[in-house]
Amino acid sequence: MAVPAPREREAEVSIAIDATPEAAYAVISDLRAMARLSPECFAVWRVGRSYVGWNRNGPAVWFTTCRIVVESPGREFAFDVSSFGLPVARWGYRFTPSGDGVIVTEYWQDRRGRVMDGVGWAITFGPPQDRADRNRRGMLTTLARLKSRLEG
Repeated sequence: MAVPAPREREAEVSIAIDATPEAAYAVISDLRAMARLSPECFAVWRVGRSYVGWNRNGPAVWFTTCRIVVESPGREFAFDVSSFGLPVARWGYRFTPSGDGVIVTEYWQDRRGRVMDGVGWAITFGPPQDRADRNRRGMLTTLARLKSRLEG
């Protein structure tokens, strides 16, 4: 019997952008903008520090409940994701001044247990061991779109 590959529970990707940390933060913290930046999230319904994010992967569509946990303008923005009351992940963005611009780092921390692993497998059509690589690819798209929006 084959032993599954080790599972990564964290991932991050960074990009240099010719913008201020405050400008980058303003776009990221506008959660409705995520529907235009993220390759997975296509809609957001926000009420205060909580919101529902609608996501898709091919034909699969699902929602998650999110709660903003870090709001530090120009420095960091992060939210915890859950589904049916069970933890899924923490997603966040750090903004580091660099010369005349900013380095934006998107990060992800997997917080799923066995039940959410099974649900995630069914939705993403892949094992939990593939999620970190998949998320890195999504982060590259999100950050490239952010860069284009801020520099274009």
